[in-house]
Amino acid sequence: MTMEPMAELIPMTRELAARAAVIHAAAMADGLGGEAWGAPSLRSLLGTPGTVGWLANDAGLVMARAMAGESEILTIGVHPEYRRQGVAKALLAACYAVLPAMGAERLTLEVAIDNLPAQTLYRAEGFKRVGRRPDYYRRGSARIDALVMARWL
Repeated sequence: MTMEPMAELIPMTRELAARAAVIHAAAMADGLGGEAWGAPSLRSLLGTPGTVGWLANDAGLVMARAMAGESEILTIGVHPEYRRQGVAKALLAACYAVLPAMGAERLTLEVAIDNLPAQTLYRAEGFKRVGRRPDYYRRGSARIDALVMARWL
């Protein structure tokens, strides 16, 4: 499977939560991005004020929340078959375009300390390390620290 260079982004709605959950499960299967979220969790988050999200066809998804001048990536993931094809960059670009209009000046995210491909992408996108959260992610019985990264919008 190949992704077109300019992925069609579809705004996430509560009605698309089941589709998003399938994509999220595939994206998180390797454990580097944390646990997969089910449709009820995604649906609930989408009902929260300031929360937005997009699907990149069936290749990936992003959810973000803006509040009080700040914003955060709640989750971002790309199906393994579509990685390294610009999907994550397109999803991040949607956040950069919309979150400032929601009053956000800065975007933060957490990334597993051992998720080097994601860290490389985020650095290339202008994110800088601003902190560390011990034992943030779970992989079975293991606990993995997260780096907190941020960039100005």
